[in-house]
Amino acid sequence: MLLPLAGVTVVSLEQAIAAPYATRQLADLGARVIKIERPGAGDFARAYDETVEGLSSHFVWANRGKESLALDLKDERSAEILDRLLARADVFVQNLAPGAADRLGLGAADLRARFPRLIVCGISGYGTSGPYRDKKAYDLLVQCEAGLLSVTGTPDAPAKAGIPIADIAAAMYAFTGMLTALYERRVTGEGSAFEVSMLDALGEWMGFPYYFATYGGTPPPRTGARHAAIAPYGPYRAGDGGQVFVGVQNDREWAALCERVLGRPDLVEDPRFRSNSLRVAGNERLTELIEAVFADRTAAEIVAGLDEVGIANARMRTIAEFAEHPQHAARDRLRTIDSPVGPLRALLPPVTVTGREAAMGAIPAAGEHTAAILAELGIEPT
Repeated sequence: MLLPLAGVTVVSLEQAIAAPYATRQLADLGARVIKIERPGAGDFARAYDETVEGLSSHFVWANRGKESLALDLKDERSAEILDRLLARADVFVQNLAPGAADRLGLGAADLRARFPRLIVCGISGYGTSGPYRDKKAYDLLVQCEAGLLSVTGTPDAPAKAGIPIADIAAAMYAFTGMLTALYERRVTGEGSAFEVSMLDALGEWMGFPYYFATYGGTPPPRTGARHAAIAPYGPYRAGDGGQVFVGVQNDREWAALCERVLGRPDLVEDPRFRSNSLRVAGNERLTELIEAVFADRTAAEIVAGLDEVGIANARMRTIAEFAEHPQHAARDRLRTIDSPVGPLRALLPPVTVTGREAAMGAIPAAGEHTAAILAELGIEPT
């Protein structure tokens, strides 16, 4: 079955995570993605670590299925090469430093004037206007500016998200923006230009704490692994030293937990816990009551009891345990992809379409496809 973006060509001046992760989604759907990299070192994310058989874990994650074109943007020939590429391309993506694309003649307005069918996507830290437009932005710093750290962590100390969540948020909005623009072009015949900022993208994801704080008068407290606005929702100690995470979403589930798991039907109408807001306010005492019952059971017994009643629960897995999660094997979610260091294991993309397999191409070596792409454009290599 033909992949939905087969025949679409994407040219990307990308580095780090946000733009590369966005274009990897396009590559998985069958688009041809030409990644422009600095000669020699390439994308600086290639040097973040060497944990994947000598390759960077960040780079492997965000760059499969692409062609790597080594291009020195300061070389006088680069403008000709880019012009020939963009004349054939459907989408151009860049997440260069603030102002860099404009200085190279690759600003949205200039490109749209020269290539009317081209879709131009710019990803930045804070947007192309406003007092922060020229400020450098990295994931942790945007997490700070968006207020994420103020609501993440323990009462004693804030904590960053353990993954580059600001980059991912921007990448996924850029991805959906590019899909929307491609669909729009089918209707109008015209390209378009749009921008995504990391601050705006993560700000959208901060909707719950924004409304909670703006209209509630105080921000959600930092509650570690517990939920700030729902209870019981978080980790509870078992008698064997394990932890079980429990998530109760409504009063019906609360009653089922009390009556059929805890054996405490009296708690259902206890005035301290009659509503979710009261349970959140009394969460410390509630945790003591739950853990007093769980103290006589193993974590496995607790999970079995919760599953029987239909109460949401989980065990906290390590990354190694997640890699071997029984759901992966049962649903055939693992594939092998090629790379400069040999075959690597990877998970399928999350959207599953019956009868269609994601492309999941190879991880490119820096500049691996330069000669072939220049030959295709009719340009002699230097």
